[in-house]
Amino acid sequence: MAFLFTRRWLLFAVAVAVLAYGCWWLGGWQFDRLEERRDTNARVSRNLKLAPTPVEEVLAVGRPVSESDEWRRVSATGRYAEEQDIVVRYQTRNGASGVDVVTPLRIEGSDASLLVDRGWLATDNAGTADVDAPAPPAGMVTVVGWVRADATGDSVDVTDRSTRAVSSVAIGDALGEPVHGGFVDLAEERPASAEPLLRTELPDLGNGPHFFYGLQWWFFAALAVFGFGYLAFDERRGAQRTGRDGEAGVTPSEERVTPA
Repeated sequence: MAFLFTRRWLLFAVAVAVLAYGCWWLGGWQFDRLEERRDTNARVSRNLKLAPTPVEEVLAVGRPVSESDEWRRVSATGRYAEEQDIVVRYQTRNGASGVDVVTPLRIEGSDASLLVDRGWLATDNAGTADVDAPAPPAGMVTVVGWVRADATGDSVDVTDRSTRAVSSVAIGDALGEPVHGGFVDLAEERPASAEPLLRTELPDLGNGPHFFYGLQWWFFAALAVFGFGYLAFDERRGAQRTGRDGEAGVTPSEERVTPA
């Protein structure tokens, strides 16, 4: 086994060790993500089953949505500010292009508005196209919606009452009025819209592919170690065969000579 201490085999062993460790770490990372996914699903599942809560008990002006409150149902009563519709572009449903329509609900007895994503509308896939969204119910309306956290990044910029992702901070600045942190995806409203938009899709509570990805990476780690062991075994076997042939005074080339 002296060959294992040659420069070539030592470098090979280091490369295999690094590869195996990397694959093992990636497998562990996938299993960590699986646990995080399970925790999130458990929290969301609990929130989906809770009865609606008055919005003031969950959301507030200038306060980000707590992770523990996402997908809770809240209720609010007020009047829609239809003239302040915000179009959220580049939203798809089942492969179809469209937009979401966000309308501030001016809450009764409050100076603040609640951003309500009233739903999805099919449109051409054009960022500059005008959107003729159905009107919300007129007069006093009671809405129930799912709490959602604000998006971040450049996609939240609002231009001409249009954006690519919903942020109460960016929309509040664009409207020039106080709004509750986060927003809600509309679940129901009373009275109902004459032309309701397509409601939001509830989150997927599956565990995703993390378990199988973790097993896959650990398999690659084991394969790297096994492959190194097999190649070392094959090298040792070849060396032993060469040694026996040398002791017999016969070279491998002579063994293959066929007498005339």
